Amino acid sequence: MCRNITTLRGLEPAATPDEIEAAARQYVRKVSGVQSLSDATREPFEAAVAEITEITRRLLSELPARRQPPTTVPPLRRPEVQARIAAKAAKSQAS
Repeated sequence: MCRNITTLRGLEPAATPDEIEAAARQYVRKVSGVQSLSDATREPFEAAVAEITEITRRLLSELPARRQPPTTVPPLRRPEVQARIAAKAAKSQAS
């Protein structure tokens, strides 16, 4: 459905809560078609993200271990994404 959602099962170290939430958020964006939140969409959108995050966390904890690690690296583990997040945070703190 969404080719940008990466496999979280089998990561070493295991998927972090932030990575699980990011995947849930991307899934909800794709399914709902909501790209930017408004007052009318914020509450149901965030509720869906929270539920899917919890369901995904539980799923990952209950599945057996993978034989091979995933072939792709989640975005939050990529150096260029980490640099972009750090720059955005620094800019936000400077404002």
